[in-house]
Amino acid sequence: MYPLRRNRRLRTNEAIRSLVRETAISPNDFIAPLFVVEGKNKKEEIASMPNYFRFSLDLLEKEVKELWALGIKSVLLFVKVPENLKDNAGSEALNANGLMQRAIKTVKNTVPEMLVMTDVALDPYSVYGHDGVVTDGKISNDDTTSILAEMGLSHAKAGADILAPSDMMDGRILEMRNLLEDQGFYDTGIMSYSAKYASAFYGPFRDALDSAPVDAENIPKDKKSYQMDPANREEAVKETLMDIEEGADIVMVKPGLCYLDIVRDIRNVVDIPVAVYQVSGEYAMIKAAAEKGWLDHDAVVLEQLTAIKRAGASMIASYFVRDAVKLIS
Repeated sequence: MYPLRRNRRLRTNEAIRSLVRETAISPNDFIAPLFVVEGKNKKEEIASMPNYFRFSLDLLEKEVKELWALGIKSVLLFVKVPENLKDNAGSEALNANGLMQRAIKTVKNTVPEMLVMTDVALDPYSVYGHDGVVTDGKISNDDTTSILAEMGLSHAKAGADILAPSDMMDGRILEMRNLLEDQGFYDTGIMSYSAKYASAFYGPFRDALDSAPVDAENIPKDKKSYQMDPANREEAVKETLMDIEEGADIVMVKPGLCYLDIVRDIRNVVDIPVAVYQVSGEYAMIKAAAEKGWLDHDAVVLEQLTAIKRAGASMIASYFVRDAVKLIS
C-alpha cells in the first residue's frame, strides 16, 4: 500500500523501464507487404501512401535484398494487373507465367531463405474490382472458392511458402487445403484473413493496385456482403475457429488499431499464430499528420506497433517495417 509501494520506482529511468517492459517488438515480428508491377526499372510511388512503391521485377530483387539485410524475413506479395488482363473470373490469376508467379520466383531466386507469402484473391484480376465472381449482381461464393483454390495451387507451384487468402469467401480454406494435399503440397502454409472487416481504411491500398469496386449498374458498390461488419465482435471468433478447422495455419485480423479488441478475443481462444495487418489507411494517416507536424512520426509508429503486439499479435504486416526496424535498431 502507498507509500510502501510506489509504482513510479519502476519508471525512474530508461534502464529500469526497459528491464520491466512487458512487450517488445523486433524484426522477427514483421511481414513486409510488397507491390509488384509489370515493366523494367519501375519504382512507382503510390500517391496516397507516401514513400511506398510499386516495383518491377528487376527492382524487386534489390528491395528484397535490402529487407533481408535489415532482418526482415517475410514478404507478402501483391500484384497490379494490367487492365487488358482482367475479367470476371480472374483468369489471369491462374497463368503459370503471370506476374504473381514470376514475382514469387524472383524473390526465391534472389533470397532463397526469404519466406514468401502471397495474396490469394480475385480483386486485382477482376474487371469489377471484387474478390469474387459477380453473377446477377451478387458475389458467387462457390464459383469463387474453386478459382481461389486453383490460384493458391499455382502460387505453391511457383514456390510460395504461405498462401494468404484475403477474400472472405465461405469454405475457401477447406477447398484450398484439400487441393494442396491432393497435389502433394503438404508443407505449404495457409494464413487466412479470418476476420477481415469491411473497413473504410483500405482506400490507399486499392489505389496501389487499382482494385476498388467499379461503380456500374448491377455491380455491388462495396464488399459488405462478404467482408465483416465492423460492429460485430463475436462473429470474428466464429469465423476464425472455422478457418482453423478447415486447415488454416495462421489466422489474421484486418485492419489493425481499430480492432485490437478482436485481436485479444481471438488470441484468448486459439492456439495458432495470430497475424495483424496494419493497413494502408493507418499508414497514410500517420504520414499525413506527420507531414503537417501534428505528431511525432517515429514515436507514433512504434506506439501503434507495440499496441498491436501487446493485444496479442504473433506477427504484423505493416508498411512501416523499414522505419520500425531502423528505429528498433
